[in-house]
Amino acid sequence: MAGAVLVTGGTGYIGGWCVTELLRRGHTVRATVRNPSRAAELRAVAPVAVAGGRLSVVVADLASDDGWDAAVEGCEHVLHVASPLGREGMADPAALIVPARDGALRVLAAAARAGVRRVVMTSSCAAATPPLGSGGDGWGEEVWTDLEHRLPDPYRASKVVAEHSAWKFAAGLDGTTLTTVLPGTVFGPVTDVSDAGAVALVGRLLRGMPGVPRFGLNVVDVRDVVDLHIRAMTDERAAGERFIAVSGFLWLADIARELREKLGPAAERVPTRGLPDLLVRAAAAFDPVLRRHLPLLGRAHAHTSLKARRLLGWQPRPAGTTVVDCAESLLAHDAVRAA
Repeated sequence: MAGAVLVTGGTGYIGGWCVTELLRRGHTVRATVRNPSRAAELRAVAPVAVAGGRLSVVVADLASDDGWDAAVEGCEHVLHVASPLGREGMADPAALIVPARDGALRVLAAAARAGVRRVVMTSSCAAATPPLGSGGDGWGEEVWTDLEHRLPDPYRASKVVAEHSAWKFAAGLDGTTLTTVLPGTVFGPVTDVSDAGAVALVGRLLRGMPGVPRFGLNVVDVRDVVDLHIRAMTDERAAGERFIAVSGFLWLADIARELREKLGPAAERVPTRGLPDLLVRAAAAFDPVLRRHLPLLGRAHAHTSLKARRLLGWQPRPAGTTVVDCAESLLAHDAVRAA
Protein backbone atom coordinates (compact mmCIF):
# COMPACT_ATOMS: atom_id res chain seq x y z
CA MET A 1 0.00 0.00 0.00
CA ALA A 2 2.74 2.47 -1.02
CA GLY A 3 1.68 6.09 -0.70
CA ALA A 4 -1.34 5.28 1.47
CA VAL A 5 -2.75 7.61 4.12
CA LEU A 6 -3.40 6.31 7.62
CA VAL A 7 -6.34 7.94 9.41
CA THR A 8 -6.54 7.24 13.14
CA GLY A 9 -10.00 7.25 14.68
CA GLY A 10 -11.76 6.47 11.43
CA THR A 11 -15.20 6.14 13.02
CA GLY A 12 -15.07 9.54 14.72
CA TYR A 13 -16.76 12.67 13.38
CA ILE A 14 -13.66 14.30 11.86
CA GLY A 15 -11.95 10.99 11.15
CA GLY A 16 -14.93 9.65 9.23
CA TRP A 17 -15.06 12.74 7.05
CA CYS A 18 -11.28 12.43 6.48
CA VAL A 19 -11.71 8.88 5.21
CA THR A 20 -14.57 9.86 2.91
CA GLU A 21 -12.82 12.91 1.45
CA LEU A 22 -9.47 11.17 0.95
CA LEU A 23 -11.21 8.39 -0.96
CA ARG A 24 -13.14 10.93 -3.01
CA ARG A 25 -9.83 12.56 -4.00
CA GLY A 26 -8.40 9.22 -5.11
CA HIS A 27 -6.17 8.35 -2.14
CA THR A 28 -5.65 4.87 -0.75
CA VAL A 29 -6.72 4.92 2.89
CA ARG A 30 -6.07 2.76 5.92
CA ALA A 31 -8.19 3.62 8.96
CA THR A 32 -7.82 2.56 12.57
CA VAL A 33 -10.60 1.60 14.93
CA ARG A 34 -10.28 0.86 18.62
CA ASN A 35 -13.12 -1.63 18.69
CA PRO A 36 -13.01 -4.41 16.03
CA SER A 37 -16.82 -4.49 15.95
CA ARG A 38 -16.85 -0.99 14.40
CA ALA A 39 -14.76 -1.96 11.37
CA ALA A 40 -17.92 -2.86 9.47
CA GLU A 41 -19.18 0.74 9.82
CA LEU A 42 -16.21 2.05 7.88
CA ARG A 43 -16.37 -0.63 5.21
CA ALA A 44 -20.04 0.13 4.68
CA VAL A 45 -19.25 3.77 3.91
CA ALA A 46 -17.31 2.95 0.75
CA PRO A 47 -17.78 -0.68 -0.34
CA VAL A 48 -16.40 0.11 -3.82
CA ALA A 49 -13.16 1.39 -2.26
CA VAL A 50 -12.97 -1.71 -0.08
CA ALA A 51 -13.45 -3.99 -3.07
CA GLY A 52 -10.86 -2.03 -5.04
CA GLY A 53 -8.31 -2.21 -2.26
CA ARG A 54 -8.32 1.54 -1.59
CA LEU A 55 -9.80 1.24 1.90
CA SER A 56 -8.70 -1.09 4.67
CA VAL A 57 -9.38 -1.10 8.40
CA VAL A 58 -7.01 -2.12 11.20
CA VAL A 59 -7.40 -2.31 14.97
CA ALA A 60 -5.16 -0.09 17.11
CA ASP A 61 -5.75 1.53 20.51
CA LEU A 62 -4.09 4.74 21.70
CA ALA A 63 -3.57 3.07 25.09
CA SER A 64 -1.56 0.15 23.69
CA ASP A 65 1.57 -0.34 21.59
CA ASP A 66 -0.08 -3.23 19.76
CA GLY A 67 -0.96 -2.71 16.14
CA TRP A 68 0.63 0.63 15.39
CA ASP A 69 3.65 -0.60 13.44
CA ALA A 70 1.36 -2.68 11.25
CA ALA A 71 -1.03 0.26 10.88
CA VAL A 72 1.59 2.65 9.48
CA GLU A 73 3.52 0.14 7.39
CA GLY A 74 3.71 1.36 3.79
CA CYS A 75 1.97 4.66 4.51
CA GLU A 76 3.30 7.95 3.21
CA HIS A 77 1.17 10.19 5.41
CA VAL A 78 -0.71 9.94 8.70
CA LEU A 79 -3.70 11.98 9.81
CA HIS A 80 -3.74 11.47 13.57
CA VAL A 81 -7.30 12.44 14.40
CA ALA A 82 -8.12 9.97 17.20
CA SER A 83 -8.35 11.28 20.74
CA PRO A 84 -10.18 10.15 23.89
CA LEU A 85 -13.64 11.67 24.24
CA GLY A 86 -14.62 14.17 26.93
CA ARG A 87 -16.94 11.83 28.79
CA GLU A 88 -14.01 9.48 29.53
CA GLY A 89 -12.44 12.08 31.81
CA MET A 90 -15.47 13.13 33.81
CA ALA A 91 -14.32 11.31 36.96
CA ASP A 92 -10.59 11.03 36.36
CA PRO A 93 -8.79 13.62 34.17
CA ALA A 94 -5.92 11.18 33.65
CA ALA A 95 -8.33 8.96 31.71
CA LEU A 96 -8.21 11.61 28.99
CA ILE A 97 -4.81 13.21 29.35
CA VAL A 98 -2.63 10.10 29.53
CA PRO A 99 -3.99 8.23 26.48
CA ALA A 100 -4.13 11.46 24.43
CA ARG A 101 -0.47 12.18 25.18
CA ASP A 102 0.81 8.61 24.99
CA GLY A 103 -1.32 7.83 21.95
CA ALA A 104 0.15 10.77 20.03
CA LEU A 105 3.66 9.61 20.92
CA ARG A 106 2.88 6.04 19.86
CA VAL A 107 1.59 7.21 16.49
CA LEU A 108 4.58 9.51 15.92
CA ALA A 109 7.10 6.86 16.93
CA ALA A 110 5.53 4.23 14.67
CA ALA A 111 5.35 6.74 11.82
CA ALA A 112 9.04 7.58 12.20
CA ARG A 113 10.01 3.91 12.23
CA ALA A 114 7.99 3.36 9.04
CA GLY A 115 9.49 6.35 7.24
CA VAL A 116 6.23 8.31 7.03
CA ARG A 117 6.82 11.72 5.42
CA ARG A 118 4.24 13.80 7.29
CA VAL A 119 2.05 13.37 10.34
CA VAL A 120 -0.84 15.83 10.61
CA MET A 121 -2.23 15.80 14.13
CA THR A 122 -5.62 17.15 15.14
CA SER A 123 -5.23 19.43 18.13
CA SER A 124 -7.74 22.11 19.14
CA CYS A 125 -8.13 25.86 19.57
CA ALA A 126 -8.33 24.87 23.24
CA ALA A 127 -4.55 24.50 23.01
CA ALA A 128 -4.22 28.11 21.84
CA THR A 129 -6.59 29.92 24.20
CA PRO A 130 -5.41 33.29 25.56
CA PRO A 131 -5.35 33.91 29.31
CA LEU A 132 -8.61 34.54 31.14
CA GLY A 133 -9.45 38.21 30.97
CA SER A 134 -8.15 38.49 27.41
CA GLY A 135 -10.63 39.31 24.70
CA GLY A 136 -10.66 40.70 21.20
CA ASP A 137 -9.83 39.28 17.79
CA GLY A 138 -6.82 37.82 16.06
CA TRP A 139 -5.55 35.18 18.47
CA GLY A 140 -3.21 33.01 16.43
CA GLU A 141 -0.95 29.98 16.51
CA GLU A 142 1.70 31.69 18.61
CA VAL A 143 -0.60 31.42 21.64
CA TRP A 144 -0.37 28.38 23.93
CA THR A 145 -2.94 27.70 26.64
CA ASP A 146 -1.34 28.09 30.05
CA LEU A 147 -2.28 25.05 32.09
CA GLU A 148 -0.86 26.58 35.26
CA HIS A 149 -3.20 29.55 35.25
CA ARG A 150 -6.18 28.65 33.10
CA LEU A 151 -7.12 25.31 34.67
CA PRO A 152 -9.10 24.02 31.67
CA ASP A 153 -11.37 21.01 31.81
CA PRO A 154 -9.75 17.57 31.25
CA TYR A 155 -10.59 17.41 27.54
CA ARG A 156 -8.96 20.75 26.80
CA ALA A 157 -6.02 19.89 29.04
CA SER A 158 -5.55 16.64 27.11
CA LYS A 159 -5.28 18.58 23.86
CA VAL A 160 -2.65 20.94 25.28
CA VAL A 161 -0.54 18.18 26.81
CA ALA A 162 -0.78 15.93 23.75
CA GLU A 163 0.25 18.67 21.33
CA HIS A 164 3.10 19.89 23.53
CA SER A 165 4.40 16.33 23.83
CA ALA A 166 4.09 15.73 20.10
CA TRP A 167 6.11 18.81 19.20
CA LYS A 168 8.80 17.92 21.71
CA PHE A 169 9.04 14.40 20.28
CA ALA A 170 9.00 15.60 16.66
CA ALA A 171 11.95 17.91 17.29
CA GLY A 172 14.17 14.83 17.46
CA LEU A 173 12.89 13.18 14.28
CA ASP A 174 14.77 12.99 10.98
CA GLY A 175 12.70 12.57 7.83
CA THR A 176 9.24 12.60 9.42
CA THR A 177 7.66 16.01 9.85
CA LEU A 178 4.78 17.10 12.05
CA THR A 179 1.97 19.59 11.41
CA THR A 180 -0.89 20.32 13.79
CA VAL A 181 -4.38 21.56 12.95
CA LEU A 182 -6.28 23.39 15.69
CA PRO A 183 -10.02 23.44 14.93
CA GLY A 184 -12.48 25.63 16.76
CA THR A 185 -15.93 24.25 17.58
CA VAL A 186 -16.69 21.78 14.80
CA PHE A 187 -20.15 21.74 13.26
CA GLY A 188 -21.43 20.59 9.90
CA PRO A 189 -23.33 17.69 8.35
CA VAL A 190 -23.54 14.44 10.28
CA THR A 191 -23.23 10.99 8.76
CA ASP A 192 -25.57 9.26 11.22
CA VAL A 193 -27.50 9.97 14.41
CA SER A 194 -24.66 8.68 16.59
CA ASP A 195 -22.49 11.68 15.74
CA ALA A 196 -22.22 13.84 18.82
CA GLY A 197 -19.74 16.44 20.01
CA ALA A 198 -20.59 20.05 19.30
CA VAL A 199 -23.35 19.14 16.84
CA ALA A 200 -25.42 18.01 19.82
CA LEU A 201 -25.67 21.68 20.80
CA VAL A 202 -27.49 22.47 17.57
CA GLY A 203 -29.85 19.59 18.32
CA ARG A 204 -30.57 21.02 21.76
CA LEU A 205 -31.40 24.40 20.26
CA LEU A 206 -33.78 22.79 17.75
CA ARG A 207 -35.54 20.78 20.46
CA GLY A 208 -35.98 23.89 22.58
CA MET A 209 -34.20 25.35 25.62
CA PRO A 210 -35.36 27.78 28.33
CA GLY A 211 -33.08 30.39 26.83
CA VAL A 212 -29.63 30.99 25.36
CA PRO A 213 -26.63 31.46 27.69
CA ARG A 214 -23.92 33.96 26.76
CA PHE A 215 -21.41 31.48 25.36
CA GLY A 216 -19.42 32.30 22.24
CA LEU A 217 -17.84 29.83 19.83
CA ASN A 218 -15.12 29.92 17.19
CA VAL A 219 -17.05 27.96 14.56
CA VAL A 220 -15.65 25.78 11.77
CA ASP A 221 -17.18 23.29 9.35
CA VAL A 222 -16.06 19.65 9.58
CA ARG A 223 -15.63 19.57 5.80
CA ASP A 224 -13.27 22.54 5.95
CA VAL A 225 -11.33 21.00 8.83
CA VAL A 226 -10.75 17.93 6.67
CA ASP A 227 -9.71 20.08 3.70
CA LEU A 228 -7.12 21.82 5.88
CA HIS A 229 -5.78 18.48 7.10
CA ILE A 230 -5.26 17.35 3.52
CA ARG A 231 -3.67 20.64 2.48
CA ALA A 232 -1.33 20.40 5.48
CA MET A 233 -0.53 16.80 4.52
CA THR A 234 0.53 17.59 0.96
CA ASP A 235 2.05 21.09 1.10
CA GLU A 236 5.75 21.20 1.95
CA ARG A 237 5.30 24.65 3.50
CA ALA A 238 3.13 23.13 6.23
CA ALA A 239 5.97 21.11 7.76
CA GLY A 240 6.61 22.12 11.37
CA GLU A 241 3.64 24.50 11.52
CA ARG A 242 0.48 24.92 13.59
CA PHE A 243 -2.70 25.97 11.78
CA ILE A 244 -5.81 27.32 13.46
CA ALA A 245 -9.00 26.26 11.69
CA VAL A 246 -11.88 28.66 12.32
CA SER A 247 -14.39 30.41 10.10
CA GLY A 248 -15.82 32.98 12.49
CA PHE A 249 -16.92 33.77 16.03
CA LEU A 250 -20.62 33.39 16.87
CA TRP A 251 -22.49 33.83 20.12
CA LEU A 252 -25.07 31.13 20.80
CA ALA A 253 -27.66 33.85 20.30
CA ASP A 254 -26.27 34.39 16.78
CA ILE A 255 -26.58 30.66 16.06
CA ALA A 256 -30.14 30.59 17.37
CA ARG A 257 -31.08 33.58 15.22
CA GLU A 258 -29.47 32.01 12.13
CA LEU A 259 -31.46 28.81 12.64
CA ARG A 260 -34.74 30.66 13.09
CA GLU A 261 -34.18 32.81 10.01
CA LYS A 262 -33.06 30.02 7.68
CA LEU A 263 -35.12 27.01 8.81
CA GLY A 264 -38.53 28.54 9.36
CA PRO A 265 -41.05 26.17 11.03
CA ALA A 266 -38.35 23.54 11.64
CA ALA A 267 -36.77 25.98 14.11
CA GLU A 268 -39.94 27.02 15.90
CA ARG A 269 -38.63 25.69 19.23
CA VAL A 270 -35.30 27.50 19.04
CA PRO A 271 -35.20 29.95 21.96
CA THR A 272 -35.49 33.67 21.33
CA ARG A 273 -34.40 35.07 24.70
CA GLY A 274 -31.11 35.06 26.52
CA LEU A 275 -30.43 33.57 29.94
CA PRO A 276 -29.00 35.90 32.61
CA ASP A 277 -25.44 35.03 33.63
CA LEU A 278 -26.56 34.73 37.26
CA LEU A 279 -29.08 32.04 36.33
CA VAL A 280 -26.51 30.14 34.26
CA ARG A 281 -24.07 30.15 37.17
CA ALA A 282 -26.74 28.87 39.51
CA ALA A 283 -27.69 26.07 37.10
CA ALA A 284 -24.03 25.09 36.79
CA ALA A 285 -24.07 23.97 40.42
CA PHE A 286 -26.24 21.04 39.30
CA ASP A 287 -24.88 20.52 35.78
CA PRO A 288 -21.23 19.36 35.54
CA VAL A 289 -21.06 19.98 31.79
CA LEU A 290 -22.25 23.54 32.22
CA ARG A 291 -19.92 24.00 35.17
CA ARG A 292 -16.88 23.10 33.06
CA HIS A 293 -17.71 25.85 30.59
CA LEU A 294 -18.36 28.63 33.10
CA PRO A 295 -14.94 30.29 32.54
CA LEU A 296 -16.09 31.01 28.97
CA LEU A 297 -19.38 32.63 29.98
CA GLY A 298 -19.63 36.07 28.39
CA ARG A 299 -16.14 35.81 26.98
CA ALA A 300 -15.41 36.86 23.39
CA HIS A 301 -12.01 35.84 22.10
CA ALA A 302 -11.86 35.26 18.37
CA HIS A 303 -9.13 33.14 16.83
CA THR A 304 -7.79 33.88 13.37
CA SER A 305 -7.12 31.42 10.57
CA LEU A 306 -5.18 33.98 8.52
CA LYS A 307 -2.08 31.77 8.47
CA ALA A 308 -3.90 28.81 6.89
CA ARG A 309 -5.62 31.10 4.41
CA ARG A 310 -2.42 32.88 3.41
CA LEU A 311 0.03 29.96 3.37
CA LEU A 312 -2.18 27.08 2.21
CA GLY A 313 -4.98 28.88 0.35
CA TRP A 314 -7.60 27.53 2.75
CA GLN A 315 -11.07 29.06 2.33
CA PRO A 316 -13.65 27.94 4.93
CA ARG A 317 -17.40 28.30 4.59
CA PRO A 318 -19.15 31.14 6.43
CA ALA A 319 -19.89 30.18 10.04
CA GLY A 320 -23.62 30.82 9.59
CA THR A 321 -23.78 28.45 6.63
CA THR A 322 -22.08 25.76 8.68
CA VAL A 323 -24.54 25.80 11.58
CA VAL A 324 -27.53 25.77 9.22
CA ASP A 325 -26.07 22.85 7.25
CA CYS A 326 -25.55 21.06 10.55
CA ALA A 327 -29.16 21.63 11.60
CA GLU A 328 -30.55 20.53 8.23
CA SER A 329 -28.45 17.36 8.42
CA LEU A 330 -29.73 16.56 11.92
CA LEU A 331 -33.29 17.07 10.77
CA ALA A 332 -32.75 14.87 7.70
CA HIS A 333 -31.42 12.08 9.94
CA ASP A 334 -34.37 12.53 12.30
CA ALA A 335 -31.75 13.11 15.01
CA VAL A 336 -33.58 16.00 16.63
CA ARG A 337 -36.68 14.04 17.56
CA ALA A 338 -34.73 10.85 18.29
CA ALA A 339 -32.19 12.46 20.64
